[in-house]
This record gives sequence, structure tokens and C-alpha cells, in this order.
Amino acid sequence: MEQRSNVTEFVLLGLTQSLQGQKILFAVFLLIYMVTMAGNLLIVVSVVLSPALDAPMFFFLGYLSFMDAIYSTTVTPNMVKDLLYEKKTISFKACMTQLFVGHLFGGAEILLLVAMAYDRYVAICKPLHYLTIMNQQRCVLLLLLAWVGGFVHAVLQLLFVYNLPFCGPNVIDHFICDMYPLLKLACTDTHIIGLTVVVNDGAICVVIFSLLLISYGVILHSLKGRSQEGRRKALSTCGSHIAVVVLFFVPCIFMYVRTPSTLPIDKSLTVFYTVITPMLNPLIYTLRNAEMKSAMKKLWTRKQN
Repeated sequence: MEQRSNVTEFVLLGLTQSLQGQKILFAVFLLIYMVTMAGNLLIVVSVVLSPALDAPMFFFLGYLSFMDAIYSTTVTPNMVKDLLYEKKTISFKACMTQLFVGHLFGGAEILLLVAMAYDRYVAICKPLHYLTIMNQQRCVLLLLLAWVGGFVHAVLQLLFVYNLPFCGPNVIDHFICDMYPLLKLACTDTHIIGLTVVVNDGAICVVIFSLLLISYGVILHSLKGRSQEGRRKALSTCGSHIAVVVLFFVPCIFMYVRTPSTLPIDKSLTVFYTVITPMLNPLIYTLRNAEMKSAMKKLWTRKQN
């Protein structure tokens, strides 16, 4: 692809123009990033090293944590670093790379959440056939499909933006490179591309979110005839999944299911699903999952000995 832009770099306005506010945010987001990496990598290590966590659910959970760690790394370190400087710039190529990688991992994570919902459906609604249906080959295939889907989604986003003419100004009122702020700067009519983004991002999010809610509704309905202990365990697991799904999808839907435009609240929503959600996911899964907590305790005990 040949770049048609005269702009070689963009200026990011960041989250706030207040120097005092930037210092406070630097400390807050640095702490959040450290907690995010520690929590997600702890889950990855626990899944890899604990024989007790060999079920498909933990296979997917390990990769979800891996994706969260990388997804957060595409945004938070640069944001934290920029808070130290008065002028925040990013080169055109670095901007495109950030856009691609962010949508690659974001798209793959959405599809992985679908795979996790399917896993819970089979485990609860078809328990006798669970190990046959969710064998290793199928788990790997579902993971592969998530990566391929994320890659296709990210490539489409990049194709929409890369060849747009950027003649100036080059100031992005955001702390990352994202679709709508970039479309706003293009020196051409981007109405059609904007509607395509709504379909590629917003419509897909709405459809998948609706399907996930329906699937969890079916799962919860199937618990009526179960024992109290069976219901409690299933509700605990599904509750974690539903919480993560809501945290991830609701901000994304608000961001992309609308006419292409930028709003002041966009920065806060982007912070939520790129910085806060990856930190909360490990807490949600570990606090509500007895097997995960037990495996982590055993690993810690083994390390101490």
C-alpha cells in the first residue's frame, strides 16, 4: 500500500491539558498497568503450569488473559509515557500500527468470548458429551478462528484509513489513534467509510453481544432442573463470563453504534475498555472461580517451598 498522506506525524491532545492532572493520571495508569500485567500473566502461568486447570474453559481463559495483557500493552505504556511530555506526537506508521494491533486483539477477544460462551453452553447443557465435543482439536480450531477473525477485522480497519489523504491539521483530540478521530482529519468525504466502520465495528458488536446474551439466557434456563450445588457452580461461572462480556461490549457499542463522529465521552469510554477492563477481567475470574484460586495457592506454596 502506498501512503497518500502529506502528514508524517500526528499530535495527540491526550486525556487532559492540565499538568497537575497529567501527573496524577501518570501514577494512576502506571499502577493500573502493573496490576493488569501481574493479574493476567498470573492466570497465564497458572493455566500453563497447573495440571488441575486442563479443562477447555481454562484453556480459553489463559488465552483471554494473554490477549488482555497484549491489548493493554498496545495502549497503556504509550499513554503513560505521553503524560510526561507537554507535546505528544506519534508517527503516521506508528499510528497505523497501533490502530491495527489494537483492533487485531480487540476483534480476536470478542470472538474468543463467543468461544467461551459456546464452551459453557456445552458444559452445562450437554455435560455427558462435553469432553467429546470440546476436544483439544476443536478448542484449537475455535482459538484459530478467533485470531483469523480479529486479523480480518483489523486489516479492514487499516485499509479504510491508510490510503486516506491527510493534508493537515494533524491534531487528534484523543490519546490513541482510532477510527473516528482519524476520519475527522482526512481531507476528503469519509461519510461512506464512516458507515462501513459502523457496520464493521458497531453492527458486529451488537449482533455478537445479543447472541451472547441469548446463549447465556438459554444456559440459565436449563439450570431449572439441576441440584442447588449444580446451579450455584454454573451461576458462579456464567456470572463471571456475563460480567466480562458486559464490561467489554457496552462501551464498544456506545462508541461505534452511532453516526460517525467524535464525542467528549469517547476518551473515557476508550480508557474503560482498553485500560480498566483488562485489569478487571483477572479479578472477576479468580475471585469467582474456586479452581483457579486453588491452583494459584498451590503454585504459590510450591514456589515458597
